[in-house]
Amino acid sequence: MLKKKYERPFIKKMSVGILDKTGVQPAFTPVTHIDGVAVSELIRKYGTPLFVMSEQQIRLNYQAMFRAFSTRYPKVQCAWSYKTHYNNAICRIFHQEGSWAEVVSGFEYRKALQNGVPGSQIIFNGPDKQEEELRLAVTQESLIHIDHFEELYLLTSVCESLGKKAQVAIRVNMDTGVYPIWDRFGFNFENGQAWTAIQKIAASNMLSLTGLHTHIGTFMLSTDAYAVAARKLSTLALKCKAELNIVVKYIDMGGGFPGINTLKGTYGAIQLPTVDAFAEAITSTMLEAGFPPADLPLLILESGRLLVDDAGYLLGTVLANKKLSDGRKATIMDFGVNILFTSFWYDHKISPAQEVSAYQEDTVIYGPLCMNIDVVREHLSLPLLNRGDHVVVHNVGAYNMTQWMQFIAMRPAIILIDTKGDTHVIRQKENLEYLEQLEQIPKHLQ
Repeated sequence: MLKKKYERPFIKKMSVGILDKTGVQPAFTPVTHIDGVAVSELIRKYGTPLFVMSEQQIRLNYQAMFRAFSTRYPKVQCAWSYKTHYNNAICRIFHQEGSWAEVVSGFEYRKALQNGVPGSQIIFNGPDKQEEELRLAVTQESLIHIDHFEELYLLTSVCESLGKKAQVAIRVNMDTGVYPIWDRFGFNFENGQAWTAIQKIAASNMLSLTGLHTHIGTFMLSTDAYAVAARKLSTLALKCKAELNIVVKYIDMGGGFPGINTLKGTYGAIQLPTVDAFAEAITSTMLEAGFPPADLPLLILESGRLLVDDAGYLLGTVLANKKLSDGRKATIMDFGVNILFTSFWYDHKISPAQEVSAYQEDTVIYGPLCMNIDVVREHLSLPLLNRGDHVVVHNVGAYNMTQWMQFIAMRPAIILIDTKGDTHVIRQKENLEYLEQLEQIPKHLQ
């Protein structure tokens, strides 16, 4: 019979950490499995740090959002936001579910083509579209969303040189009652700039106005703001028909729906609007706008974070514990802000991956980087963890694997757990050979 490990007596301080709605400090439940796969087995096989993606959760998220909108509005199309997570395997899951591609750069555009997306089902957004990229998009008959007048003139010139007309939309920024207004991108609604851009397109023989697009913000908590945006775009579309005899075929409401992470500086539980609430606000506004049935525009959605954030996990290992000069406990992990970029604005949930003590202590979670800003969590009530113990970081599927940095430590592998519970490496961890493959040494240094 094995002797139980000694655990010193303790007095539990109920004032430590954030209490739940019942006034009780939440207990830590170890996360030992992801989609039925043992975390310990994943770590044994692939090591840490390790990103793990759940195919099942991605598909469920997509189906839930599509159902929320399509049961309220007859013409709905999703376009997967490549910048959120452009690993090909992840993109192909969304395309299998019926999603188009929404891209904001030339390399994302080419990834979409290589993933089998027809050019006509690629939406090309962003303020930096190079001439050769516009040529490709026009040739492939993609939907090009114009961001500024210089791009409008450049695209017109490209179309003239090709002798081919482009299907375009304009991005519109506006006052939706949420501040600061996202007015960096697109043409403003209130000052008439958007209408001026539309008139220029209407006067062109090489551009065909097909849609209107907006993206009012990120991690939006107001459904009313989307109702305002839908109303203003619908008004603009109806004006196109009345004054220019142009039927706007689609309205693209962008994304920006919040995930379930906790924003830094947020205290207590915040009731996030459901996807059904966003769907109700947008679709009811468009249905009541006054479109003739034959002219009812297609509703396009470019949601990213909402669909993939909770499908991603980061597995890590404790490197060390220490006491800071002010007496606080600090725990150093083998992952930091280099691969968990979203820790700059989220307080990510972190769970132990094995049985732990009931004792909890306020802890600072640091990464392994030699830089003082490598702080994963500034305050976290955490059970006692020893060197070699493992943790699971939740809701990391959005933006971390597109914004990660190759700094001090190389980037880790990404694993996909499929719907049958099998694991697949969808991106290998980096090594020194990969890091140096683009380097060149001048002759005098050889």
